[in-house]
Amino acid sequence: MEILKNIKEQLHGKVTEASFEGANIVLYTDNEKFFKEGEGKIKEIVDQIKKRIELRADQKILLEQKKVEEEIKNIVPTEADITNIIFDFHRSIVIIEAKKPGLVIGKQGSILEDIKEATLWTPHVQRSPAIKSQITENIREVLYANNNYRRKFLNSIGKKIYTDWNPEKMKGWIRLTFLGGARQVGRSCMLLQTPNSKILLDCGVDVAAHGAGKFPTFDVPEFDIAQLDAVIISHAHLDHVGLVPYLYKMGYKGPIYMTTPTRDIAALISLDFIGVAYKQAAKPLFDSSDIKEMVKHSICLNYNEVTDITSDVRLTFYNAGHALGSAMIHLNIGNGAHNLLYTGDFKYGKSRLLDPAISTFPRVESVITESTYGSKNDILPPRLQSEEQLLELVNKTIARGGKVLIPELGLGRAQETMLILEDAMKAGKMKKIPIYIDGMIWDINAIHTAYPDFLSNKVRAQIFQDSNPFISEVFSRVGSPHERRNVIEGGPCVVLATSGMLVGGASVEYLREFAGNKDNALIFVCYQGVGSLGRQVQDGIKETRMVVDGKEEIVKINMEIHTITGLTAHAGRNEIMSFFNNMRPKPKKIIINHGEVSKSLDLASSLYKLNRVETNVPRDLETLRLR
Repeated sequence: MEILKNIKEQLHGKVTEASFEGANIVLYTDNEKFFKEGEGKIKEIVDQIKKRIELRADQKILLEQKKVEEEIKNIVPTEADITNIIFDFHRSIVIIEAKKPGLVIGKQGSILEDIKEATLWTPHVQRSPAIKSQITENIREVLYANNNYRRKFLNSIGKKIYTDWNPEKMKGWIRLTFLGGARQVGRSCMLLQTPNSKILLDCGVDVAAHGAGKFPTFDVPEFDIAQLDAVIISHAHLDHVGLVPYLYKMGYKGPIYMTTPTRDIAALISLDFIGVAYKQAAKPLFDSSDIKEMVKHSICLNYNEVTDITSDVRLTFYNAGHALGSAMIHLNIGNGAHNLLYTGDFKYGKSRLLDPAISTFPRVESVITESTYGSKNDILPPRLQSEEQLLELVNKTIARGGKVLIPELGLGRAQETMLILEDAMKAGKMKKIPIYIDGMIWDINAIHTAYPDFLSNKVRAQIFQDSNPFISEVFSRVGSPHERRNVIEGGPCVVLATSGMLVGGASVEYLREFAGNKDNALIFVCYQGVGSLGRQVQDGIKETRMVVDGKEEIVKINMEIHTITGLTAHAGRNEIMSFFNNMRPKPKKIIINHGEVSKSLDLASSLYKLNRVETNVPRDLETLRLR
């Protein structure tokens, strides 16, 4: 590659190898003096070529691993509480996991510099989850064990980006095809095409649908998995990420871009997806080896970090305020010829868990926005009022000796409810009664504790100050059928359980047991998809059929049913309008998806009238030309 050759020539034999890690450049040197003192020269080249360059020590001069561990333990204060040291030998990186990573980093990175100086390894620091997370441990093992494959994979990505670089093709056409998620909530998936690139934005399943409508439509001329350059994931809910492992099963070998929390949660919910399929006596679409491939091919970015993902597309993630690690996807296409923002699911209002979505961007011509709560009727009540309503319903149910079931999305919604209930109990607004956590919520809580930098200032401070709300004594984990039976047979309590739409999982089992008792209550706090059992119960059905131990039975629904819309992690109608009112710069085109037909059309009409900007509500399989 010409760019690598030029760098090596400028450094006059001081570099043994130059390679890519995605769009970034990594140089290896066996010259210890240059490794320790060569940053000034590297900075000159960075200023010249405008690309990120990292200098690392060649494997030949690295200190042996046992001595590295000793040096790290000598240099890092014991209060940092190091829990693990992992070696990524092929990339000369040592990963230090600690409960207090700030103490490993030191003031302005001073301790990291000391480690680098003493060992010649490049140290990376990660936070140990406050709750033990098997999935996070497994992911880190996949990423760092026998990692020669990953080094070669990342290098191949960079080679492709720079080989295909052609300024003449930069200003060509841009097309967007909706493979799912248009005029519906579920199976979000879009294919972005330029003369140089084919990129998939999200790849989800519709958990409430049946048959072909459950998945994106791939049997169309536009989609060829062999020509796919990249997949970008906005966040880790099943309707946006649920089918990604299947892409790897079908033979995709390219990169998938997302934030680090999204990667960990995507792996967790994919494993759960397999488990739910087995419980329903269905054959899973993919297996754990396909999830492992997804992790091996992941490239994780922080918010506001800019990177080239193909020769003519540059990606930046911005906070979407919807769930841990959720991102708005900003694509600079053709070196600024067109800028596209895909909001994914977003929340333009402060919640307890997260800061609101970003509304200021460098440049934007087109926006794809969600419309889950986009109609004129979707005016959400004030959040404080909704929280008080939740507490009132819980207190009334407990007072009459009943149990409360809250079906939850394991990611985001459940953690928000936990924060509300924990705070209420501390403040004496709620009796001290058991709050049980069932399903994969606890595992997702663990991932929240590993990535507090993605959370709101208040929750982050609580985690840093050892008053972590996710490990509060008010919560009890239900981890076995025996423990679940104890909850069912026990006294008044609150149960938070997945799935949020009652489409399998622990929440359905609790519904079966609680439904017949009029003293019990079910409280919906998240969106219920069309066709889901949750939507049917919300709409007032009085009985439903369930299969128990292979036998079908009729379940009478006598319990109270309530819906609180104001706690949703989606932007309500006013928030969406406010987002576009405050957005800078103003887009020239707004494309509406991720909403029921009437809501999408209603939102499009209102945005057009208020902003006098072109709006579009595409159908599935429709292709729009953006440029």
